[in-house]
Parts: sequence; C-alpha cells; structure tokens
Amino acid sequence: MADRRKNPIYTVTRAKRRPEMLGLWDGPAWCDVSCLVIACFRPEGSGHRPVTRVKLAYDLYGLFGLFQVHDNYVRCLRTRFQDAVYKDSCVELFVQPKPESGYFNFEINCGGALLASYITDSTRVRDGFKACAPLSETDARRLRIFHSMPTVVEPELTDDTTWRIEFFIPFALLEAYVGTITVEKGSVWRANFYKCGDDTSHPHWGAWSPVDELNFHLPRCFGRIGFAE
Repeated sequence: MADRRKNPIYTVTRAKRRPEMLGLWDGPAWCDVSCLVIACFRPEGSGHRPVTRVKLAYDLYGLFGLFQVHDNYVRCLRTRFQDAVYKDSCVELFVQPKPESGYFNFEINCGGALLASYITDSTRVRDGFKACAPLSETDARRLRIFHSMPTVVEPELTDDTTWRIEFFIPFALLEAYVGTITVEKGSVWRANFYKCGDDTSHPHWGAWSPVDELNFHLPRCFGRIGFAE
C-alpha cells in the first residue's frame, strides 16, 4: 500500500488572467504560477528521465494545465481520439474531484491526441477496467488542447527537444459524471500526473505521486491538489 504521508500536495491558484492556450510557460498567465515535478520513475523502464513539470490554475468555469517536457526521445504515431496514446511520448492527468466518486484519466500524446474516461472501478479485466465509461466525442469537443509538436513525429526525434501540452477541462464536463462540484478556497481533489512513452526507444513511466507498482491506475497512490483564492 502507498504511504499516504509521502503523497504530495500542490496548490492550484486562481487564474489572474485566462491562459492564451499557446503553451506559453513563462507567459503572462503562467509566469507567477508554481509548478510540480514528475520525478518518481518506475525501475521497470529505461534510464531515460525526461524532466517534466506541470502548472495548474482555475477559474469559475474549469481547470487549466500546462505540461512542459524536456525530452530526448520523442515519438508520436496515434492521431485519433481514444487511441492508445500512452504508447507515444505522452503526459497524463488523473483527477478525482470527490472522495466518493470515481476518477478521470486524461492522457494526451505530444501531438495532442486524447484518451479519456471516467473510471469507478480500476480493477483490471481482459477488456480494460471493471467499471469504465470512455468519454464521448461530444465530451472531448468540450476540452481545449494545445500541442507544440506536430500530430505525427516519426521517425523518433533523438535530439534535445522541449515540448508542451496545455489543456482546459470544463467543470461542467466533470459534473456530468460526478454531480455538482464546489471549487473554492480549501477545496481538495485527489490527483496524479504522469509521463510515459511505452513504444519509444527508451520506455519510461514517471509519476508525481509515486505508484507502488507499474500501474498508473492506482487511486490509493494519488496525491492531492488544493484550491486557493
């Protein structure tokens, strides 16, 4: 079992201005926002440890996020919604807005393709998970995603490369699955953030809050994100 004393917490700040959705890490909307670091890598992977940081902010309507990855082995082949994007150079946000609810997995490869679902029982079964509702294309159209890389990266880039994914998730989308969400000072969600690349030349699996086995779908290992004024 995960040691909950070691599970981290990150403070989500209220956006002073709406992010431009251009991946501007040091831009006006993000320059004063602190970041978390994905630094807990599983030993089953290669020695590749891409430096991956994440910033979060929110407003009345939803959650903004910006991933920045300093990488050396970048590959991207999946282009369709609900493709197996985790096999490409990929970043992921898993978030549980309510303690009694399930959690959402938002997995985005460097080309901006999305895999997302709402999971209430992450027990592994032959077809995936015991209780999992994939988000629909209508749901996906409510999200906004910026990607700094082309939709396809092949052959793999092996030079030093920095790439970014920026996203906006409407609270209303989450509420369609979990009911009313109150986001205010003191609100706390459980969450984790990941970096992976199963089918790159240097497979790796990194997490913000460490997972105690090679499996990102472990709510017991989630950290916490707390909302500030």
